[in-house]
Amino acid sequence: MLKSICDRIGLAFFLAVYISICAVAAPRPFTLEQVMSAPFPSELTAAPTGAKAAWVFNAQGARNIWVAEASPNGKFVARQLTNYSGDEGLDLGELAWLPDASAIVYVRGGDLENGGPYPNPRSLPQGVEQNVWMISLSGGAPVRLGEGHSPAVSPKGTSVAFIFKDQVWLAKLNPTEPATQLIHSEGKAGSLRWSPDGSKLAFVSDRGDHKLIGVYDFAENSVRYLDPSVDLDSYPVWSPDGNQIAFIRIPASEHERIFGPERTGQPWSIRIADVATGAGREVWKAEEGPGSVFWKVVAENPLMWAEGNLLIFPWERDGWTHLYSVPVSGGEARLLTPGDYIVEDVTLSPDRRELIFNSNENDIDRRHLWKEAVTGSRPVALTSGEGIEWSPVMTERGQTIILLHSDAKLPARPAVLEASGRMRDLAPDAIPKDFPAQEMVAPQPVIVSAADGLRIHAQLFLPANDHDGARHPAIVFVHGGSQRQMLLGWHYMGYYSNAYALDQYLVSRGYIVLSINYRSGIGYGLNFREALNYGPTGASEFNDVEGAGLFLRNRSDVDANRIGIWGGSWGGYLTALALARASDLFAAGVDISGVHNWNFEIPDWVPSYNPQRQPEAERLAFESSPLDYVKTWRSPVLVIQGDDDREVPFKEMVHLVEALREQGVPFQQIVFPDEGHVFHLHSTWLRAYQAASDFFDHYLGREAASR
Repeated sequence: MLKSICDRIGLAFFLAVYISICAVAAPRPFTLEQVMSAPFPSELTAAPTGAKAAWVFNAQGARNIWVAEASPNGKFVARQLTNYSGDEGLDLGELAWLPDASAIVYVRGGDLENGGPYPNPRSLPQGVEQNVWMISLSGGAPVRLGEGHSPAVSPKGTSVAFIFKDQVWLAKLNPTEPATQLIHSEGKAGSLRWSPDGSKLAFVSDRGDHKLIGVYDFAENSVRYLDPSVDLDSYPVWSPDGNQIAFIRIPASEHERIFGPERTGQPWSIRIADVATGAGREVWKAEEGPGSVFWKVVAENPLMWAEGNLLIFPWERDGWTHLYSVPVSGGEARLLTPGDYIVEDVTLSPDRRELIFNSNENDIDRRHLWKEAVTGSRPVALTSGEGIEWSPVMTERGQTIILLHSDAKLPARPAVLEASGRMRDLAPDAIPKDFPAQEMVAPQPVIVSAADGLRIHAQLFLPANDHDGARHPAIVFVHGGSQRQMLLGWHYMGYYSNAYALDQYLVSRGYIVLSINYRSGIGYGLNFREALNYGPTGASEFNDVEGAGLFLRNRSDVDANRIGIWGGSWGGYLTALALARASDLFAAGVDISGVHNWNFEIPDWVPSYNPQRQPEAERLAFESSPLDYVKTWRSPVLVIQGDDDREVPFKEMVHLVEALREQGVPFQQIVFPDEGHVFHLHSTWLRAYQAASDFFDHYLGREAASR
């Protein structure tokens, strides 16, 4: 009897341990709200003095400025500075420090990416405004400086220049006075740059078919245009002594690229102008061939004036985006970052002697930080591993590097890079405690063969029950852009951080997800980005989408009859194209803000485009569009768009719905009144993504499998 009791106790103990292990191993279900609950950081900027940095957190639609300051023991302490609450749909950004780091100037409201009329996604009867504000680090309410955007703080700390209705305005800070228009000029003003002593203000004047570099002199109340021409002059940078300005000149052309490859063109150049006389000279000119078309990096200014009178700039001479230097006196350009990889985010150290940048060197589907002297040496790796790092900034004297980073489990967050190479998060408690980090699936890098044989990179997400012997529904995710790259973790752009969240949510519901980096995206060199015949010049990237579907169909763990596709913007276009051209492969799709007839889209970006006068271009553009294949479209689709979309005309959705009705194609539609291309409201993202998940469950889930 004792043995029987012991056997029962042993069996009970074994079962308890087994159940406990299974409970730990089995992923817990999570909601879409949970996986999209973490705040997304952006606008990371270091203070001009002291060990301080600031950024914007978008926490479920509430956008606020946070700051981190070094305590006496050297440890950075983060805190929320502004106190905006609720999912108001008002953008916040364009942070600018006062010279003494006592306050931050910023913009709230408006469309900070595209400009134009102020978005009003909550449909407020009283409308909305876009204003420039200032808030002190010591506390108190923000002070309104004036209506406008793009603030630039004077080095003297006494005034702020900004843009309102395409003109330059000025607000005094000590004490604050009503802003007044500083310059009345033709064209659209932008790219405000103060001289080092604060006596002058440089700006770019966009006249449509040409651009000029202007300089306003406060003492003389005058404007001088530097080295004017018919070309496009941009990215002005002051010399340290304030006597010269360097800038980039892109040759004017009547031929405007129509969303197609541009591997070569008339070579761009770097010029320097004397501020006192306006006379200019050419310092350097790109060679013909690869790199002759300018491609910028992500930086405060892609042209940098470094120590030793060296100009630092990006160039694609060898087919990859790299950093080069050239003396201001002229001469040969020196390659600083050799190798088959791209440089993306770049910052110049406060002493102008070092470059901190990120790249995908030796880790093509991630980003890591590197350091190099402006005089040239071998770049030194600062970070490595399975994370993704971007937006590096350096505090005064270059003593501390602060950055944004993510990985497969945790989304973007600010951190301090310690001397050991370890990253210490600045605001770890900002991520909600119920964020399902441990339930996230680490995507696997895979290579997919396109229908025409091109090999493309992709990330494969497998559900926890992938090895159960069953065939699972599968979904292809296609990003927008098209000049984007999806990575092996949470993305550095808010739009694709959200997309990663939906992909993870779908995986948690039993789907296999394949995220593809189709041709015309970044990360794999100039020729891949400027792929032949892509977009409205032939839709060659459809080969990659078709190859992704075939990749999934040939897997033993995928149900070939339950393969879907989803994407937004360019990804919406490719979703619609896949459903129209390959309904036998793709059983259902979710098309968010997609292009359906390129001839509707192109004029918004290329004003000179006239389909009636360019019949060959018009024909090719339509043949590259989903509407040209609508007669073979059979698979159901969910179409989603905001009707205040300034990037893809809403009529794209209108014409598609009309065509689907005529063909009898099953479809659902969701229209968000007053919403934009990139949704402003967190609640809109949740509604759109929940609808997408429900749609796939209906057409690809268990219910579909049993039909």
